[in-house]
Amino acid sequence: MSTLDFPVFPAGFVWGTATAAYQIEGAVDEHGRGPSIWDTFSHTPGKTAHGDTGDVACDHFHRYGQDIGLLKELGAGAYRFSVAWPRIQPHGKGPANVEGLDFYQRLVDELGDAGITPCLTLYHWDLPQALEDAGGWRVRDTADRFAEYAAIVHAALADRVPMWTTLNEPYCSAFIGYAEGRHAPGATEGHGALAAAHHLLVGHGLAVQAMRAQQYGDEKFGITLNMAHVTPATDSPEDRGAAVRAELLQNRVFSDPLLAGRWPEAEREVWSPISDFSFRQDGDLEIVQQPLDFFGVNNYAPQYAKHSPSADTDLTLRVASDIDVVDNPLAELPRTAMAWPVEADGLRRLLTWLAAEYPNLPPVYITENGSAYVDTVDGAGEVADPDRVAYLDGHLRAVHQAIGEGVDVRGYFCWSLMDNFEWGYGYTKRFGLIYVDYETQKRIPKSSYHWYHQLVTR
Repeated sequence: MSTLDFPVFPAGFVWGTATAAYQIEGAVDEHGRGPSIWDTFSHTPGKTAHGDTGDVACDHFHRYGQDIGLLKELGAGAYRFSVAWPRIQPHGKGPANVEGLDFYQRLVDELGDAGITPCLTLYHWDLPQALEDAGGWRVRDTADRFAEYAAIVHAALADRVPMWTTLNEPYCSAFIGYAEGRHAPGATEGHGALAAAHHLLVGHGLAVQAMRAQQYGDEKFGITLNMAHVTPATDSPEDRGAAVRAELLQNRVFSDPLLAGRWPEAEREVWSPISDFSFRQDGDLEIVQQPLDFFGVNNYAPQYAKHSPSADTDLTLRVASDIDVVDNPLAELPRTAMAWPVEADGLRRLLTWLAAEYPNLPPVYITENGSAYVDTVDGAGEVADPDRVAYLDGHLRAVHQAIGEGVDVRGYFCWSLMDNFEWGYGYTKRFGLIYVDYETQKRIPKSSYHWYHQLVTR
């Protein structure tokens, strides 16, 4: 698909790619790194496809120079990566592990030498196991520890890193990790998952306060939420109610306190049977609602909410994610290898909903957007992925349309730079612009890599 007829984005629009530490780094027991909840979870039988772990992943810890070379050839001006908390504080508290911090010093320096802007995420789900053993995100102390960790990393790298994201997708950390149990730490809870969601927000606010207190220049601070535009599957009252609940769980638990300074209206009605919200303290809303310099949006697909009563009729025993809703996307929509529907206009609808719902919305960056397909190396040693090219083309046109409708979108980070450990799916799903042969660690740029290069270097 040609980029010649592609619409022109505003001057200064940021083009980038994204990765996450546990998904690519490997070297999980080198240079003083401590265990994370994902080390524990992935080594627990039955938790990941084929028992896959991030022990080696893409071996980025040792091959980062090669990967930065591929980034430079790609031509995108920014790179979003995450720092592994247990590489900095092996036990989740105390002084920095110098060897772990040195790795990110080298990474940031090499990015700078390559002319690539480093965009740092402090937390992409790899909580130090020692903190989980002490209660994890269910307890307030973890929020305090997170702020201390943020200050350590910021003090070391703020002179070279202009863009700081506190949390990536707290929805996944709280509800997939503490309610559904599909992600680390694998818990299935009601009150505990809601407490985790709250303490993640408090941790974000405390971290922003800590970093702003030591601000060195004009670095920007924000957070990234994974969000979806929610539509009732039908116009029935039941499905309209399901859409309200789905929007609460997927979006408003986090976006309302962050962007509007309020707790979501529907939360008490939905969750009072499982929680008294006693984890909240006076002043928490003020901590959470720190002024944001940018707002990160991760989006892969829209959601069509259908009312579906749970088999568990005892509301007091439900996990927090059990809200009598299933996703029922339109049957005619194509699907990715994740079985997610492909509907680019869902991203436009989400962006315009955000701007309308939150009049004080900060500048937006699409911090993740991409697709998994079944990629294979052909006889010539190349990887053609036309479906991914079509996905990216459609979603970027949707972003451009949202900008034209008044949404202040400043940049786009494609997920992902390279194939990697896809959490519970192990190595069975490939999202990368670069194909990774996990046995040899050979990198092969896919046709989508070359398409994206043409787009961002026009």
